Amino acid sequence: MRRLKLDQLQTFLVVARFKSVSKAADALCVTQPAVTSRIKALEESIGSALFERDAKGMRLTKRGGLLVHYAEQFQNLSDLVEERVVDAGAVDHLMRLGASETIAQSWLPDFIGALRAKFPLLKIEISVDISLNLREQLLGHEIDLAILLGPISDFTVDNVVLPDVPLAWFRAPGVAADDQVNLAEIPIATYAKHTRPYRDLRSAMFERYGPEVSLFPSSSLSSCFRLVEAGLCVGALPVSLARGAVSSGKLVQFDPGWVPEPLQFSASYVGEPRNHVVEAAAEIARGIALKGI
Repeated sequence: MRRLKLDQLQTFLVVARFKSVSKAADALCVTQPAVTSRIKALEESIGSALFERDAKGMRLTKRGGLLVHYAEQFQNLSDLVEERVVDAGAVDHLMRLGASETIAQSWLPDFIGALRAKFPLLKIEISVDISLNLREQLLGHEIDLAILLGPISDFTVDNVVLPDVPLAWFRAPGVAADDQVNLAEIPIATYAKHTRPYRDLRSAMFERYGPEVSLFPSSSLSSCFRLVEAGLCVGALPVSLARGAVSSGKLVQFDPGWVPEPLQFSASYVGEPRNHVVEAAAEIARGIALKGI
């Protein structure tokens, strides 16, 4: 039997996870022929087929299923050696990061800077999306770390809880005096549909003002702020993102007697197989978020 190679075992695990050579190639940042070649070489070393193709993609054979447990042990041991022996400056992995727009608009640049300071050779891919989509991407192994409205309730996911993000009400300076703002009559800019902040605000507004309230949901927080600054609506938006506009006189914070609950975020990642870089990144995110309060 030929000696097993770590890259072959890693590729095997990724193909087993995605049930697809093409998706595994994308995740590993290699070509499809390279993935096929590694699997073929591993099968020749073991002397048995590890996958069968069917209508749903690549399916593990009985021997392939047996190999998964041992391949994960190899990968965990490799990760442990890299964490405790290899200098952080030499780690050159790809990390696929997903972040909600609230984070992208606030402390994401500081986080990326701190992450690159610890792992200078780390390659980072960033996608910004609503938390619902980020959750699905994380569970589908399309991203490695999701900074989103959380935590994620799934036994495969580890969550590092981040500081809450307070919300407040904002209006343009010339809209009306605070005591004249009637939330039942003026449109309200808020987060996109299919998000927790939108659902919570809609529920709270219904309880207080009935079903006729007008919401302006948007997937772009910057658009929400522009609409409010233009005097077209008011908004229940993150305090941290409004500070600059308030200090420059573009927005005024007001109090109608209640505010929506703060937003809770988490830095979430799939716990197995272990990845010390992603674990470190989640803790760095927590530290940066604490500084940004």
